[in-house]
Amino acid sequence: MSERAGEQASLVEEYAAVLARLRAATDAIEEIGSHSDEQSVCQGLAGFLCRHGFEAAAVDVRPEDEPGWARLAVAGDPELVDRVEPWQERGTPRTYADVAPGGDPVRVVSVALERQGRVVGSVSAVSARAHDLHEHQTAMVHDAARLAAVHLGHARRLAATERTAFHLQQALVAEPGRPHPNLEVAGRYLPAGARTLVGGDWFESVRLHFGRSLLVVGDVMGHGLDAAVDMNAYRTALRDVASTDLPPHRVLRQLDSVIADDGGLRPATCLLVQVDPARGAATFASAGHLPPAVFAADGSADLVDLPVGPPLGTGIGGYEPVTRTLVPADTLVLFTDGLVERRGEDIDVSLTRLSSLRLRPGSSPEELVDEVLQRLDAHHAEDDVAVLAARIRERCQP
Repeated sequence: MSERAGEQASLVEEYAAVLARLRAATDAIEEIGSHSDEQSVCQGLAGFLCRHGFEAAAVDVRPEDEPGWARLAVAGDPELVDRVEPWQERGTPRTYADVAPGGDPVRVVSVALERQGRVVGSVSAVSARAHDLHEHQTAMVHDAARLAAVHLGHARRLAATERTAFHLQQALVAEPGRPHPNLEVAGRYLPAGARTLVGGDWFESVRLHFGRSLLVVGDVMGHGLDAAVDMNAYRTALRDVASTDLPPHRVLRQLDSVIADDGGLRPATCLLVQVDPARGAATFASAGHLPPAVFAADGSADLVDLPVGPPLGTGIGGYEPVTRTLVPADTLVLFTDGLVERRGEDIDVSLTRLSSLRLRPGSSPEELVDEVLQRLDAHHAEDDVAVLAARIRERCQP
């Protein structure tokens, strides 16, 4: 072969290597860059390398709050990466020869995942072609590692934001006011989805005069920190208005006026129930909210029929009260729409699913809430879920 022909062949080979690297970079963006959580980013990185010429790959990360390393993803033959240790030196990838469990020679390429000047993880790719590992393959591992490190940083920041929002919501919802001792209550809040982005669902109980308690459940439109902050504003305003000891429909009227005058808060639905154990009665008022259910001693359910006024924040008002008997054997259940609503389904069908439940007789409010959540598959709901159950305590006979 002439010298000129050799040069041309070399250029063709170099061009093919560059083209292969560019195609691999495009694939990496799609396979690694489309994920928003740490586990999926690492799995995407390992899977990408095994689909582009390597027999196995492992990704290790340094947990933010713990020492040491955690292996989050393995792809291909796990036996080929059992002996691979995380690489924590910044800069140039490490390439070294090793021997597979069957005695065959392999070559390992390890690259540190660097983010903002520090090592946050490591990726190791194993090739069974120990003597035929091209330079562009090593460069591809390095490129993929750089991309993964960027998205790993994004995933961690997103997770930190979601934890902040979740803890805020949990702190607000987990500490409602205390009702009178003559009322037994249980509440649950479930954020929607695996990403635990929270919204404006909440519940509350307010102690009133003469042994009465006000039960509240509400839902501010939207998700995230903004909805949670607005929810806290609603909750604070409600406590102030409820302290005047007005009947539920007038509490809603006053609260609607206060929120409408503010003008900066999102609309919200809300359901109020004033429970009077001495009279064995409950008075309801609704601002655009779904009706509550009453579970009898035998475990059967009945939806409370009540008029529905406009959501809070409109300034329209027009709320009406409904009073019904509530005996110690009854368990009152207030909830937000995430408990029952399903995409593409009429709300009447959703409510019928709840009212058709037959729960175990004799369950405590805590047990009843857990069973309702399980039977309606609320842990996989598409929206946040808040549930508040209450039962009048029976008086001890002298």
